[in-house]
Amino acid sequence: MHFGPCGGVRPDGQCEMRAGPCVFPDVIPWVGPVPETRAVTAPLVLTDFTCDPFDLADMTATAEALAGACDAVLVGEHQNRPDFPPVLTASTLLDSGVQPWITLSCRDRNRVVLEQELRGLALVGVKTVLCVTGDGRAYDVRPDVTQTFDLDGPRLVSLAASLAMTAAVPETPTAPPVSQRPQRLVHKQRAGAGLAVLNHVSVPAMVADFMAAARRAGLTIPVLAAVAVVTDEASAAVLQGLPGLGLDDAVVNSILTAPDPREAGIAAAVDEARALLSIDGVVGVNISGSASGAGTRIGAEIKAEVGQRIRAWVHSDE
Repeated sequence: MHFGPCGGVRPDGQCEMRAGPCVFPDVIPWVGPVPETRAVTAPLVLTDFTCDPFDLADMTATAEALAGACDAVLVGEHQNRPDFPPVLTASTLLDSGVQPWITLSCRDRNRVVLEQELRGLALVGVKTVLCVTGDGRAYDVRPDVTQTFDLDGPRLVSLAASLAMTAAVPETPTAPPVSQRPQRLVHKQRAGAGLAVLNHVSVPAMVADFMAAARRAGLTIPVLAAVAVVTDEASAAVLQGLPGLGLDDAVVNSILTAPDPREAGIAAAVDEARALLSIDGVVGVNISGSASGAGTRIGAEIKAEVGQRIRAWVHSDE
């Protein structure tokens, strides 16, 4: 990784991958080509897409459950379990009635394969890719598999922009160095990013502070903020175990101890979305997480309900 630091720096400044501090004491500014800015329309509701790996039937059913409740789905890429190739996934989701954002990481692909993926995705109709460096594998996760990291996230952004793709990027407002995270997002914008998706924070006020600082630093691209969807201990654990992500423990506890945790979790997610959408510069939300430990179909139904309620609230104010 050249243009660091990544978003997984722990609160005490330690690296998420090894013992010791992050090797990047400061944000490395973008020094590559700066493409011409293109206007991008951001989705109001972007929903995490979770299905069983290598299961076309589950992929299709999950897509159909989400199709009428969001503007796009965010297809992740997992370091501990492979899945179908991006172009096959994208084609299946498009045929199922949803617009996919495909995550491309640099962990398992060199720049030639990344260019192949980008060109293939563009050919089947994908407009946006989320460009990430990618989580490195711990020593006990697929130890038989090598890791590539020929590029990092910002250089992948530059490659995607050079091919006329819309590059979305993540940013973690709570990861050290916190004061420089807004500037880091601006550097990603300079590399060619057209959209940004923020990781979870514990309270919306932290997003407001981040956005104000980013605007002062020159950020102009649309930003989506993450909304955590939790309805049981399993869905909470998924989000609580990831470095750089913050949840409000009091809210999580109130959901888990509610008479109806599913309804409490949906209502809490909608409340968080309303607070985030009121922040200047936040134009959409990412409905994030598995939403349920009861299976992908149940999780999709819960996230669809959250999306529908957010849309109803927004349209009621128009």
